[in-house]
Amino acid sequence: MIALPDPVRLRAGDLAVVGLDGLRGRPLRAVLSALGIAIGVAAMVGLVGLSTVSKAGLMKEIDQLGTNLLTVSPGTSLLGQTSTLPKDAEGMVSRIPGVTGVSAVGAVQDVTVRRNDKINSSTTNGIAVQAARANLLDALSGTVRSGSFLNEATSRYPTVVLGSVAAERLGIDHAGRHVYLGGQWVQVAGILDTVKLAPEIDRSALIGWTYAGSLGFNGYATTLYERSTDASVQSVHDVLGFTVNPEHPEEVQISRPSDALTAQAAANRAFNALFLGLGAVAMLAGGVGIANIMVISVLERRQEIGLRRSLGATRGQIRTQFLTESVTLSALGGAAGVVIGLAVCLGYAASRGWPFALPGQTIAAAALATIAIGTLAGIYPARRAARLTPTEALSTT
Repeated sequence: MIALPDPVRLRAGDLAVVGLDGLRGRPLRAVLSALGIAIGVAAMVGLVGLSTVSKAGLMKEIDQLGTNLLTVSPGTSLLGQTSTLPKDAEGMVSRIPGVTGVSAVGAVQDVTVRRNDKINSSTTNGIAVQAARANLLDALSGTVRSGSFLNEATSRYPTVVLGSVAAERLGIDHAGRHVYLGGQWVQVAGILDTVKLAPEIDRSALIGWTYAGSLGFNGYATTLYERSTDASVQSVHDVLGFTVNPEHPEEVQISRPSDALTAQAAANRAFNALFLGLGAVAMLAGGVGIANIMVISVLERRQEIGLRRSLGATRGQIRTQFLTESVTLSALGGAAGVVIGLAVCLGYAASRGWPFALPGQTIAAAALATIAIGTLAGIYPARRAARLTPTEALSTT
């Protein structure tokens, strides 16, 4: 009986080199095969990364603006009539322990602001004229883009400060211009930046409390803005209604504007599952493409398989060779996708001035998914290659 030679043993490094030969021999095919995985991973990392960056940006804004701002506005009575805030509401609120500042605005009825006196008075462009206290910006942590805000002196004269949206709709881009307000020309003293915690201010034309009285303003505040220490926000919230309107506290509406930004951050997290699903579908399609390419590769390299088997390569070595090629192909596509996705996130964060937040869990999940997809895509082609006998593989038919 003739003794068969012992199977040739390959070290892990040599096996990896053999497994990568197919990729080096057909680089264009390798790139196109990995493209599907790269697109899927880039979509997954990029979309979740954008959501993570947006959340980080929102949380930064919340930290800067603070969560200690409460707004107070009149509600409705039991009969469905609109209530009013008492004229001394500001003073009463300022005496609550923990309150650090109170400001207010009041709607000026039947007064509009227009670009000029030729525009019909019914065309308001959604801009509200409101009387404002001089300390409003301090309470809202707002900033002036151009000019200056109202002060105790200018609040008595025909001057107006425009919110960011109001200025855009009126076509005013800098302070010093004039608008037609309340039947007369009024100078624009300032233009505000966007007020994140009070979007209603963005659509308002703000005039001084004293000057508003000459236009028929009744002196009642329609919204109070209250700041308190962080530790006393909840305790202040609990007594605001009773303080503002002791007889009918249920007719007082109290809200915390920062809750809207927090809810927006939570909504971004809710979309992460959808983004992951979209990326997974693209990765699955890429895995099918790799499996198809690997099957074609086995058919094209039958003679190579037969020659290696004749020289002593075992079925396990052949199987490992093609499995290594499939996993490497998938991993390279995944690595490219991660780089592309992170580049998109970094560029977006830089353009918005937001902190760069790394979606670490998503990257780890994408890495594991690419290895798993590469393994699954290579199992059938690898087993098919390993089942070939040397004579069958070397056959030309």
